[in-house]
Amino acid sequence: MVNLHSMDTKIHQATAVAHPNIAFIKYWGNRDEILRLPQNGSISMNLRELTTTTQVEFSTSLKQDSFSLNKREISGAALQRVSSFLDHVRALANSRLHARVSSVNNFPTGAGIASSAAAFAALSLAASSALGLNLTEKELSRLARLGSGSACRSVPGGFVEWMVGKEDADSVAVSIAPADHWNLVDCIAVIQTSHKPVGSTEGHALAGSSPLQAARIADTPRRLNLCRQAVLQRDFASLADIVEQDSTIMHAVMMTSSPPLFYWKDSSLRIMQQVAAWRAAGLPACYTLDAGSNVHVITLPEFAGEVRNRLMFDDAVQDVIMATPGDPAHLVE
Repeated sequence: MVNLHSMDTKIHQATAVAHPNIAFIKYWGNRDEILRLPQNGSISMNLRELTTTTQVEFSTSLKQDSFSLNKREISGAALQRVSSFLDHVRALANSRLHARVSSVNNFPTGAGIASSAAAFAALSLAASSALGLNLTEKELSRLARLGSGSACRSVPGGFVEWMVGKEDADSVAVSIAPADHWNLVDCIAVIQTSHKPVGSTEGHALAGSSPLQAARIADTPRRLNLCRQAVLQRDFASLADIVEQDSTIMHAVMMTSSPPLFYWKDSSLRIMQQVAAWRAAGLPACYTLDAGSNVHVITLPEFAGEVRNRLMFDDAVQDVIMATPGDPAHLVE
């Protein structure tokens, strides 16, 4: 969309909404840090109720890029990361315009709820659209990956698989089932809302220092197949087993890297043990944790209220955010 505010100033703007995702089979470790090419494929579910809304405005009147998050001006490394990403979009569009980026999250930022995934998925769509690019979903997914690896999974909708690929062009995410395929509920036990001390980008770079990473990567195709089959068949028991195993394997790599990364808190481990006990007693629920201490408890809709009530009994749980399968990244007026 192009607006002429005066004879001298051209403004190109667009606004996009994207959802974070929760990975059932995790992405951890890159074979190319610059292109964020993963060492293994992954499978995730978009989270409908959690949104990042990003407006991008390119203008001939701007002398440099600017970035605001939740109405607060951001500088330093975060601004540089956004500006560097915009360079990729400008190169595709053959543009030299600077941009004003305004982004709003309705969920905690930097606390292990995939805020960067939603952020760069929304930024990819808004920025490319503002400059007149009409990218396919796969092209958008590839572009988003350059900003944050897991962002490529927030571009398609529903249940999504990130193909490991052989190179930059084919390491993209695709939907394996739409949002309405299986009405799972992610009950996110919020233990920490502040920024985690070591971000995912830094953590990925440490993955190779763990002696367990090679075994994790070698076994990933098996876990991917089991997870994909469980999703397609809506088999909760099989999903629960492989989701918990995959989460624990990733955190084992984190805890044995050099230096070690301990994202779990005492309360995280306590909730994980409780969820496993609930399932053993007949309540369909399973846990998974991304790079943070918050525990995602996956369940079926008829049990979501019970799971939320049980989680809220834990003094360490500040809130429980409920989310269901979400749509693709999309433009809004």
